[in-house]
Amino acid sequence: MSMASVAPSESRIQLPVVAVAIAGLVVVAALGARELGWRQAALAGVGFFAGMALYHSSFGFAASWRRFLQDRRGRAIRAQLIMLALAIFVFFPALANGALFGREVSGFVAPVGAALVFGAFLFGLGMQLAGGCGSGTLYTAGGGNTRMIVALAAFVAGSFAATADPLGWRGWPDIGAHSLVDALGAPGALAAAGLALAACYGLALAAERFRHGRAEALTADLARGSALSGPWPLFIGAAALALVNVATLALAGRPWGVTYAFAVWGAKLATLAGVDVAAWPFWRDEPALAASLFADVTSVMDFGLMLGALAAAGLAGAFAPQARAPLPSLAAAVLGGLLMGFGARLASGCNIGAFFSGLASGSLHGFVWAICAVAGVALGARLRPLFGLSR
Repeated sequence: MSMASVAPSESRIQLPVVAVAIAGLVVVAALGARELGWRQAALAGVGFFAGMALYHSSFGFAASWRRFLQDRRGRAIRAQLIMLALAIFVFFPALANGALFGREVSGFVAPVGAALVFGAFLFGLGMQLAGGCGSGTLYTAGGGNTRMIVALAAFVAGSFAATADPLGWRGWPDIGAHSLVDALGAPGALAAAGLALAACYGLALAAERFRHGRAEALTADLARGSALSGPWPLFIGAAALALVNVATLALAGRPWGVTYAFAVWGAKLATLAGVDVAAWPFWRDEPALAASLFADVTSVMDFGLMLGALAAAGLAGAFAPQARAPLPSLAAAVLGGLLMGFGARLASGCNIGAFFSGLASGSLHGFVWAICAVAGVALGARLRPLFGLSR
């Protein structure tokens, strides 16, 4: 996720930008409520909050994973581990009970197989070229980053292209889906996951201290930031995103996801262009193709997320879209977006749906996704200079 585009400005709040974002939220919430009631409207608000949290805390995956691999700076990695820890302490008991606040809930538990491995690798590679992940592409595009708008369009195209199953990936072998919560129960799963996250936190901290002598603080920006205009320290961003996922589970009955909506958007555009998408095997059992976009939880939350990032940019006085970008950089954005879109469908999700929500659900596929995505990040980081991108 690129952080350069979201640095707060000292300029005054851009009230027209904030007003447009809030008006957009009202429209999305109203249309969502018309389709599925108050919960859908509330999910638009949850997405809006997610966009503000991502923007103000510059909470990233693409840049943070690259930074750790190359420089052993692990501040953002440690924040992600805190985010996961906060989420699982709500998720695991709720998933074991099958309900949260009286609503039936289920996690994201997907098969582990060749498609997951290849898709996660492609996604990790793509997010280094694009400069953003699933959530990062949305919030930076919503915040006015023109290059990331291009990446988002390519992301949609790649997601849709994967649903045509050009490689026959839907038939690739797998070992099935496996859940830590199902295997150990909530107490055992919490103990095992808590120990694993604590160990990872300690290793990230030790690696940074070994390389640099000291670790960067998670509380940076605490003194100079404000709740409305930012910046927010990373630990606040971690807590906010954990809250977003818990709220999504409570309202939608399933965890937070981002990229499925991109495939839906691409399919609807193709249908308008006369393509018989409904005949494709991927879409035969997918009701989202025929339904309104505002009946799709992921789409409504994605719209809200972009509007929340727009509001945050206006509050920070930083909304300043630029129409020009170097051609090599734009080429990287297109290629990265296509790879992320294709990879996300093969891997049943992105850094949010597969990594964050997968691990919060206790699913083995979330762990495997992370390993394979990191391999893609390592290769993508080496390719960035070929497109004139920073190391």
